[in-house]
Amino acid sequence: MISLRTRTVDQIRSVTYHTFRPNRHENKSRHGLPRKASPKPRRPIPFVSDLKEVEDAHDALTLFHEYQQMGFKHDYPSYSALIYKLARRHDFKAVETLLDYIRDYNIRCHETLFIALFQHYGKSNLSERAINLFHRIPSFNCARSLQSFNFLLNVLVDNGRFDDAKEIFNRSSKMGFRRNSVSFNIIIKAYLEKGEWEQACQLFEDMLERGVQPTVVTYNSLIGFLCKTGDTEKAKGLLEDMTRKGKHPNAVTYALVMEGLCSVGKYDAARKVMFDMEYRGCKPRLVNFGVLMTDLGKRGKIEEAKALLIEMKKRRFKPDVVTYNILINYLCREGNTAEAYKTMVEMQIGGCEPNSATYRMMIDGFCKVGEFDRALRVLNAMFTDRHCPRLETFCCLVIGLCEGGSLSDASFVLEEMEKRKMRFPSNAWVTLVRSSCGADGGDTELLEELLLTAA
Repeated sequence: MISLRTRTVDQIRSVTYHTFRPNRHENKSRHGLPRKASPKPRRPIPFVSDLKEVEDAHDALTLFHEYQQMGFKHDYPSYSALIYKLARRHDFKAVETLLDYIRDYNIRCHETLFIALFQHYGKSNLSERAINLFHRIPSFNCARSLQSFNFLLNVLVDNGRFDDAKEIFNRSSKMGFRRNSVSFNIIIKAYLEKGEWEQACQLFEDMLERGVQPTVVTYNSLIGFLCKTGDTEKAKGLLEDMTRKGKHPNAVTYALVMEGLCSVGKYDAARKVMFDMEYRGCKPRLVNFGVLMTDLGKRGKIEEAKALLIEMKKRRFKPDVVTYNILINYLCREGNTAEAYKTMVEMQIGGCEPNSATYRMMIDGFCKVGEFDRALRVLNAMFTDRHCPRLETFCCLVIGLCEGGSLSDASFVLEEMEKRKMRFPSNAWVTLVRSSCGADGGDTELLEELLLTAA
């Protein structure tokens, strides 16, 4: 049972909120003109404020009922806040119960509530519920708009329900919606993800015939597909067509073309595109440098990649963690962990904090070259920054520490895995037993202690 921290019903009802009220003599500017009244601060809702401090879905419902029993009248802000909390905790049964209550008691809702639920349903692969809820929105005394229509389309596409998305897309006019560029972009992108270029182009033409103007996102989807399939000439032609029609390419557009050129071995042409884009009125972004650095790394040209990083700084581009990660990744792949670690330290000195991927690459890199002690130090730094490695990284580190005879360190890593509810897989145990016992079947003490840790 959640405590309301000594707050009583009378206190809840009698919460007062004070604002400064200037008198009639003070309510004028120094020029004698009336001052514009300041908007009153919005009253905080006691239940919503307390709900923010609750994590567990059951506790959230308990708090809701406690307020209700004390005479607090819940309205839409209370219900929506509780529904958001329950949806984030995947308690969709409770969500449906609350939605039924809201509908039965005719509590007026905002469309944003349903859009948020579409997204939560989508993340949990419950797109059928999203479809049903979309059709039920009018029953909640709430009008559906093109915004909720587009969000539903996106959820269906992301969940692999493309046929359902197309059906709803084609029935849009019957539902009273006039599709916009966002609607078309979602379906075009879905066609391209399925490799159906002709269908995407047909829909693009239909879009133009209906007077719906393509956006940069539309062109980026088409250009990106052409570049992935190696048709860079057609992609560049589409870029030119886009410019002629007054649609300004952005940094992502140029990055897609650059990536396509790099994929067919035309690094110099890709580099030229990045420098030409400035003359076209589009300033390069980190994503453009990232494309070049990735290609250099793939081809083992690490020194050129490092030189590109220096060039970025000279041109006053501040590298972000993604840029540094590209370089660190390829340095680790080359086995140059000392230089990778130096790069990570430099990024921290420059005010750029490592993320989970940075730490993971460094740990994996040290494990690859057998420097398990250094990998363990990076793991501790990772924990300090509240990041967590993948299971594969944990397993590699445990096995490596055992092979090196570092029993206490291996036990520590296993304990950290247990804290995070990550279990050492059975196939990894087989490898661990073989590496621990060796050919002579010795070191049973090591094995017994590790098994005790895992029990």
